[in-house]
Amino acid sequence: MKNSASRRAAAWLACLALGAAGMARANDADGVKIGVLTDMAGVTADATGKGSVEAARMAIEEMGGKVLGKPVALVVGDHQHKPDIGSSMARQWYDADGVDVIVDVPNSSVALAVQAVAREKKKLVMFSSPGTTALTQAQCSPYGVQWTYTTYALSRGTANAVVQEGNKTWFILASDYAFGKQLAADTSAVVAANGGKVVDTVYHPLNASDFASFLLQAQASKAQIVAVANAGGDTIMAIKQAAEFGIGQGGQKLAAMLLLLTDVHSLGLQAAQSTYLTVPSYWDMNDGTRAFSKQFQARVGHPPTFLQAGVYGAVRHYLKSVRAAGTTDSEAVMAKMKSLPIDDAFSLNAHIRADGLVVRDMLLAQVKAPGQSSQPWDYYRVVRTIAGQALAWPLPESQCPLVKP
Repeated sequence: MKNSASRRAAAWLACLALGAAGMARANDADGVKIGVLTDMAGVTADATGKGSVEAARMAIEEMGGKVLGKPVALVVGDHQHKPDIGSSMARQWYDADGVDVIVDVPNSSVALAVQAVAREKKKLVMFSSPGTTALTQAQCSPYGVQWTYTTYALSRGTANAVVQEGNKTWFILASDYAFGKQLAADTSAVVAANGGKVVDTVYHPLNASDFASFLLQAQASKAQIVAVANAGGDTIMAIKQAAEFGIGQGGQKLAAMLLLLTDVHSLGLQAAQSTYLTVPSYWDMNDGTRAFSKQFQARVGHPPTFLQAGVYGAVRHYLKSVRAAGTTDSEAVMAKMKSLPIDDAFSLNAHIRADGLVVRDMLLAQVKAPGQSSQPWDYYRVVRTIAGQALAWPLPESQCPLVKP
């Protein structure tokens, strides 16, 4: 089944590549080119993948398909969650294929590798899906933007709320790569700052199928909260198996540190209900998000996850900035991206800081019970809006070399 999915994804990518090449040949070869580097068949494919590509396409269409009188072409690649593949593809795109900006890049390890290439080539990259804070902290770049979220933001939003409800002891189950390790570290810091204690942290391999040993450790820890710090298919599998092990029935509670709309759909409201989560956006926030999501769902089959909404917003802002700068020159476009207001419907009070981080208001939400949902994909109850400044590290404390002391 997995091989079949991979073959279908490969065939789809080949068709897209041919279409993009045809577009470039049929139009001006020097037109603006955007590369969507994503996950087409792995653990985050539902939350990014084809939906990220369609989100980018919708942003291009909204801008008229052209900028500075030149066509906007789209190319797509699958990094397979491997940093060497991601960095090689980025190098090929920048050096040989004329790609002006890369977007999406789920998987923090891949993102850090791509950031290094973009810095070397002085080319732009806008990260919609990775959460590691290293992208805009110690390994920041004058050519990189962390668009949607960070592990720091999600952990502060969710862990603050859960600890303040009196849940002081935590066990963290995290994925064993840069994203999971950073999310676990950020969650631990927030728990400790609120007077709680992390009794243990364990790491599982990416794309794990068996969480039994980890969940037995969680039960033995007697921690009040079992925090799941991973993404996509790993999150779904961990929460499903936690239910099978009776976590929740024995008095422990689950907290998902990154939970996406597609994850909740796969789990079902019965299993996911009452879970607190922090989200940068939600399809049902306002008239603008609802209108976009209706069109998106007609193409993809579900409303956008906040990662896919991030791709849309990033591509839209990039094209607006190219138009305002009158050029695709990386330095000029980055200066415009930092000075222009971010005004897509999914971005609340957002702006790009000197370190490349997009500071934005986010939503503390809670998954609805089955009886509270009034329509398909009506999964979240918004508890409150969290100010972006509360979810971003203070600039004076930044490790980013771009930030002047």
